[in-house]
Amino acid sequence: MFDRLVALIMLIILSPVFVLVALLILFDDGFPILFTQKRVGVNYTFFKMYKFRTMKKNTPNVATHLLENPDQHILKVGKLLRKLSLDELPNLINILKGDMVFVGPRPALYNQDDLMKLRIEAKVDVLKPGLTGWAQINGRDEISIEEKVSLEEEYLKRKSFLFDTEIFFKTFFSAFLSKGVKH
Repeated sequence: MFDRLVALIMLIILSPVFVLVALLILFDDGFPILFTQKRVGVNYTFFKMYKFRTMKKNTPNVATHLLENPDQHILKVGKLLRKLSLDELPNLINILKGDMVFVGPRPALYNQDDLMKLRIEAKVDVLKPGLTGWAQINGRDEISIEEKVSLEEEYLKRKSFLFDTEIFFKTFFSAFLSKGVKH
């Protein structure tokens, strides 16, 4: 309930940012503004995750690193949104809906079977996916899936309000420096 309340407050406070980002996307490439994607939730359930659209229309619906030439698909404004992690702001809607929390493993794509297999083996699939997480601030796109799952396992063992608070605030520092962002 705490996450949902904070998400609602943040949505209200950040509404001018939402409007600005929406206008930038609209002027760059038109509608739609939001991008939805099937993601894996707690206990291998699925949900629709919301993000600001950073890719051009008709871009294949796969992880960016799987595209042959990702730069040709990214919107001009998309690079900035990704660099500052502003594309993730609509995840607040998922938190409000109860699909996600603020701190937990980032939700896997529905077809990332290799990652989910490792998460099930490590028993971290019981964690609700988060807007940010321990793996996010310790490498993000620059670490292997094995390292991610190891960090998620460590998070599960250390999970507490204070640890979540530390991760949450370190996320802003990481986002500001674009730490670990490849695309």
